[in-house]
Amino acid sequence: MSKKYDVVALGELLIDFTDSGVSEQNNSVFEANPGGAPCNVLAMLKKLGKECAFIGKIGNDIFGRILTDVVKEVGISTEGLVVDSYYNTTLAIVKTYENGERDFSFYRHPGADMMLKADEVNLELIRSAKIFHFGTLSMTDPEVREATKKAIACAKEEGLIVSFDPNYRAPLWNSEEDAKEQIAYGLSVCDVVKISDNEIEMMTGIADFDQSAAQLLQQYPNITLLNLTAGRDGSYAFYKDKKVYRGITHNDGVIEKTGAGDTFCGSMLNFVLEHGLADMTEKDLGDMLTFANTAAYLVTTKKGAIRSMPERNKIEELIREIKE
Repeated sequence: MSKKYDVVALGELLIDFTDSGVSEQNNSVFEANPGGAPCNVLAMLKKLGKECAFIGKIGNDIFGRILTDVVKEVGISTEGLVVDSYYNTTLAIVKTYENGERDFSFYRHPGADMMLKADEVNLELIRSAKIFHFGTLSMTDPEVREATKKAIACAKEEGLIVSFDPNYRAPLWNSEEDAKEQIAYGLSVCDVVKISDNEIEMMTGIADFDQSAAQLLQQYPNITLLNLTAGRDGSYAFYKDKKVYRGITHNDGVIEKTGAGDTFCGSMLNFVLEHGLADMTEKDLGDMLTFANTAAYLVTTKKGAIRSMPERNKIEELIREIKE
């Protein structure tokens, strides 16, 4: 049966105020970059020619209007975007350090994204998709958690591939234990997961990647493909009895890392859409990681995420240069 959308994602849509140096008066300057992990993932998929729709909530304010315009600009459907006249759009302040690492401060207590209600979820969008993607920022609070679980239930009922990215942000949780409980839930319902090195260690207590991945795959047999990102140390794919690793080939010109994991995730989901989840070879997995690593590197050479996703030809060109 033909599907209207390749991927539908649910979650946060917000403004990342990204550190941009200082003014002539020596005041800190922050650039308003449209962001939010699930929508970042969709923005990368759009760059790769896929049809996408977003489900979430923004405020009826200047930032909400900016975000709506940007999402439409990049070609993501806003059919599932709800505008709230009471709660303001969520904001994130992103302080960047010389090595590209970041600190986050969120203005979200409450923010519109966490107030999405279950009866506001557009289930028809989910039914018309091949993949449903979500993260845990839509699991931090009861209202949006109920909405997320309703969406996941619909995706499972319709036989969609379910994709999950924990995207752990400590300031948004009451405790690490609360976060681990919701991450565990996400792991229990997904077919595909993108998880970072610090997240997998938090969930398993194991620093060794082979051992921690083996524990998760044993604990959650529903996971068909586990992708583990380790920053400058590259990334891994664990699939059935296969393990494939690809290192990072470029680090020059990194400005900041906002959106790198989301770019990787979007690239990985694009590969799944084009090749399927059945019978992936080691070459398939290696090609997937090389492409995703390269795309993630390219987005770090610009500020922001949604408007900074790399074109397919730029990714492939850099891969060819590496091989030569």
